[in-house]
Amino acid sequence: MNFEDILQEAGSFGKFQIFMLFLLCLPRFILPFHFLLHNFLAAIPSHHCAIPHQEQFANLTEEEVLLINIPRDFEGAFSSCEMFSEPQFHLLLNATQEPANTSSVQSCQHGWVYDQSQFTSTVATQWDLVCEQRSLNQATATFFFIGVTIGAVIFGYLSDRFGRKIMLLVSFVCTLIFGLVSSASVTYSMLAVTRTLTGMAICGLSLIVVPLGMEWVDIQHRSVSGVLTSVFWSFGNMFLALIAYLVRDWRWLLLAVTLPCVLGIISLWWVSESARWFLTKGKLKQAHKHLQRCAKMNGQNDFGAKINLEILSKTAAAAAARAKSRGDSSYVSLFRTLMLRRISLCMGALWFGVAFSYYGMSMNITGFGLGMYMTQFVFGVIEIPAKLIVLIAVNRIGRKQCQAWSLILAGLCIGANIVIPTSLGTLRSVVAITGKGFSEAAFTMVFLYTPELYPTVLRQKGLGYCSFVARLGGSVAPLIFLLDTVWKLLPQVTYCAMAVLCGSVAFLLPETLNVRLPETIEDIEKQSSEGKQQPPGDVFEVMPLHSLQK
Repeated sequence: MNFEDILQEAGSFGKFQIFMLFLLCLPRFILPFHFLLHNFLAAIPSHHCAIPHQEQFANLTEEEVLLINIPRDFEGAFSSCEMFSEPQFHLLLNATQEPANTSSVQSCQHGWVYDQSQFTSTVATQWDLVCEQRSLNQATATFFFIGVTIGAVIFGYLSDRFGRKIMLLVSFVCTLIFGLVSSASVTYSMLAVTRTLTGMAICGLSLIVVPLGMEWVDIQHRSVSGVLTSVFWSFGNMFLALIAYLVRDWRWLLLAVTLPCVLGIISLWWVSESARWFLTKGKLKQAHKHLQRCAKMNGQNDFGAKINLEILSKTAAAAAARAKSRGDSSYVSLFRTLMLRRISLCMGALWFGVAFSYYGMSMNITGFGLGMYMTQFVFGVIEIPAKLIVLIAVNRIGRKQCQAWSLILAGLCIGANIVIPTSLGTLRSVVAITGKGFSEAAFTMVFLYTPELYPTVLRQKGLGYCSFVARLGGSVAPLIFLLDTVWKLLPQVTYCAMAVLCGSVAFLLPETLNVRLPETIEDIEKQSSEGKQQPPGDVFEVMPLHSLQK
């Protein structure tokens, strides 16, 4: 008897599973609060150089003071980063004249004045992270994702060793602590360190929630449970827009998005540890206890008479023997054969492109004809139908075509907004929202596609490798916006080109629609030569915790 048979006796998808998934939706709801917080935390409002008060300005209006002290850019707006070394009083007579001496333009000498109509305070205004220091402002997002990258390695290992629930608690508590400390940061360095630690901590929520939910349901309902919790990411995305709209100071905003962790900590009281994990560790009594709880809630009152510790012992022993016979494959094995090299190289490029484009679009919520809060909200709304469409399309069109075209079309939407004039705000908004939908579809698709490509003996390591590459994409994405100093459109061109190129790589991968999972490396090679996958072996598998959840 394998675990799927045991779970069937306890109720494979009943009240217990629904209750568990409901509890696990809370951490998924909280995740985008921090993953997409950079849009508001480090927003740069309109600003110009601070102008020291002088007696000769006493009779001038604010507009006139700016006119004689701040040069204009080619669009006629006052410069954000430059000022005249000496007031140009002749411009009061003719504002279109050139300054008396073009060499008199210099960088801001006395700080900046910020428009506070939209934000009371942001990280950028707190430490003047604008102009020459703008790269430090963008780096706050990169620091966070570097922490997420490190956290993926740490929590992936610790969750397999100490259990899902305890590490979920650690993740919640550490996220709460580091989030609160971040909101009290007194220097930029302190903020950079605490945001990195927050990224490390919150990665536990990202890695553990979906696998823990899937480990309590049967094979037929794994996709449903995964999409259900994933939808709550989109709800959190939408709710972030509301929180940011109501809280305009960065310290209070950090506090507001961190406090929901308290509810998450409380909710863990009712969350059950994975019975699959207990069996892999030989903890038969604990596994039986949680299975009995599952059976009781699902109305399977005769479970205790059918399943006892002896049966669980035999199931665990059989699974351990099969795992031992497969061997302990290393990450090097991902590139051992020609087919595995193709899969690993292509999936690495694909995951990088998916994360790169998703966060590139998610962190660019201005210039589309909608306010930044409404854009954030709509970007969250469009993700929900995108996820549902993916579930239908992948079973009709196929994995490879869906994966390739979803990312390519996301890139083409970015490219379209490069050429669409800013005056056509409505059209730009529609194109941007459509592109965001394709980007989310690509992200959802890659989770379904990747486990079907790797054999069982390498599936966890394959997902771990893909996760690492995707985190690199997420870390680099915020820094690409700095390329606008070279050419204003260069960031959008980069996002467009990367999405199209990485999406095209998917055409080199094998199709997995209506074929069974490969079990060994040899199965992968047979798949390459025969065009089909081999039957699956043991279904008693603990879901990998190295996979990326945004």
